Amino acid sequence: MSSLNQLDVVAQCCQQSEVGKLLPTALYVHISALSSLCTTLQSYERRARSAISTVVSANIVKFSTDKPKISYLFYPDFERDPHPALHSSIVVDVETLTVSDRNYQTSDNPPILHRKETFVTPDYPLYAQFARLTRQEEALGLLDKSTAIGTQVLWQQRLEAQGVEIQGHELIVHPERKKPIICISPRIERHKAAIARNELSRPVRLAQEANLFQAETTFFDYGCGYGGDISRIAQQGYVSAGWDPYYSPEATRSPADIVNLGYVINVIEDTAERREALIAAWELTRQILIVSAQVLISDRTRGQVAYGDGIVTRRNTFQKYYEQEELKIYIEQVLGVEAIPAALGIYFVFREESQAQSFRASRFRSRATTPRIRIPSQKFADYQEMLAPLMAFVSDRGRLPVAGEISQESEILAQFGSFKRAFQVVLQATDEREWNAIAQKRRQDLVVYLALSKFSRRPKLGDFLPQVQEDIKALCGSYRQACLGADEMLYSIGNLSAIAQCCQNSPVGKKLPNALLVHVSSLEALHPLLRLYEGCASRTVGRLDGANAIKFHTNTPKISYFCYPDFDSEPHPSLQASMQIDLQDLHVVYGDYEGDRNPPVLHQKDTLITPDYPLYDKFARLSRQEQDWGLLDDGKAIARLQGWLKCLEDRCVTITNYQLRWRKDADPYKLKILRSQVQRRKDKGDKGDKGEKIC
Repeated sequence: MSSLNQLDVVAQCCQQSEVGKLLPTALYVHISALSSLCTTLQSYERRARSAISTVVSANIVKFSTDKPKISYLFYPDFERDPHPALHSSIVVDVETLTVSDRNYQTSDNPPILHRKETFVTPDYPLYAQFARLTRQEEALGLLDKSTAIGTQVLWQQRLEAQGVEIQGHELIVHPERKKPIICISPRIERHKAAIARNELSRPVRLAQEANLFQAETTFFDYGCGYGGDISRIAQQGYVSAGWDPYYSPEATRSPADIVNLGYVINVIEDTAERREALIAAWELTRQILIVSAQVLISDRTRGQVAYGDGIVTRRNTFQKYYEQEELKIYIEQVLGVEAIPAALGIYFVFREESQAQSFRASRFRSRATTPRIRIPSQKFADYQEMLAPLMAFVSDRGRLPVAGEISQESEILAQFGSFKRAFQVVLQATDEREWNAIAQKRRQDLVVYLALSKFSRRPKLGDFLPQVQEDIKALCGSYRQACLGADEMLYSIGNLSAIAQCCQNSPVGKKLPNALLVHVSSLEALHPLLRLYEGCASRTVGRLDGANAIKFHTNTPKISYFCYPDFDSEPHPSLQASMQIDLQDLHVVYGDYEGDRNPPVLHQKDTLITPDYPLYDKFARLSRQEQDWGLLDDGKAIARLQGWLKCLEDRCVTITNYQLRWRKDADPYKLKILRSQVQRRKDKGDKGDKGEKIC
């Protein structure tokens, strides 16, 4: 291969590399990531390495794409220094194998590195730490105009101009140093952050949807603002009260079963006072504390400036933008109790560990319905009413009850002597395989939950409610056996090829080139490994509010949630919002499509759901008709709303009540051609079906 051709190949490999920091004329890679490069680049680098006696001190390798050269760069403080300075370099001409070197030790203004996570692979021990600092710097605009921050002096000037200091890998904002954007001590008017709502706030609504409110539950809103949640909860029949330092300063701060600290800690600019507010709300909590705060999911809005560890808005209200994991850590450090995510920026904190464990486990319980009566049995008919509670219990728990767990226990035991003998009568009238499937579902639910609990502190058996303890013993044999099965599954989720295999073999879901897309109702029908994979995202970050579709990425460790508000009612619903979670560093990317004239649209909804979904048949009929009419042939062209509408117009088609109709105003000659095309496709499909049957 000629030298010119070789350089072209190398440049192309650099452009396509998923590893390293790519700049216009070079690819930079940490030495630990060399083995992750393609074989062409590895071979090219080995040739360069052969020309020098040692490159032990080098930790960054630069592949030039405009000339046949490789540089070995030494940054002695790569791990310790957030922006390490270049110490020395060795440059090898890969064609001639001539070597030159340069020393920067005496330079007053050496080159420095930014975005260190881009040089390494996601499994590098400090990857998450590097990535977190980069996101913080991006949010403050520190990395804008990268050509003006490439050296130590320029970078220091940028930090000083923005009033920022970096200690270790933590970014500290000093507003008093930032000129002339803000004054030294802006007057913070916290009360202006209060929001008047015409419905329950999202955190309280999620608590209700999670069935945390029981018949006698009392509620207290700490920092209640205008008091909307207090009045709406009271209207539902609960004892409800609240306090606010501005709107209700005279109100008594009284203990309650559920205390809401809704978007309060993010508007307190004083860190000590912020901590005190969290502790005060926790001290009032008898059962559950709801904590919510603004989280950082994208760049901050222009016109807002850095102040303390948050921002001052145009209304002179303070906002502290957390990252989701940062918020979880903050709550747990202050209260010493694990915080459980309910959604982005919303956490539940439980007083009783057993209640916390039950709530966590309930989030991974799949649905199960009581098997139908299939075989007439006179004995079962005689005792059907008595046996109904037993059947309901086994459907719910996947096991037989123990003493004190069901109503009509005394009657059942008096008649049959034991639950086991009573259930034998049930089996005479139902299919035993359906009961076995329920037990297997519940076993998988427990194992998935126990696997996820390994990420924090796996509970002891005694931490569970007695009913859950009985579930574990009956379904898994012992707690130790259940944990062993959970650990075995947990070790598998780091293997993307195993995840990809499960997605490829999944009986439900829309299979995409590098992903599987499923409706949220189908999650429990997936392989337990995929349920665990999704659980890694939802247990820490929580699902997107209103999400009804989940995307499993198979070429990168990511989970995406999609919100299609009109999934059931619209044949091709538009995407309203999306949230992608990187499972390596839990970085969240949010997409808002509300008001977008050309949002993504969803096709073939039947592929996302299971056949027992109420509208499955209606969805499937439309998809088959659309395939027959050729509407789905060009997936790229119809991925967004305008392209889909154009496709319908070009094909002279309208959709009415999930049925395709020819447009009445269509040109008759064009319509004749289109009808003929549809008929040919149907005839071809029918022949294919017959051929398959013959084979």
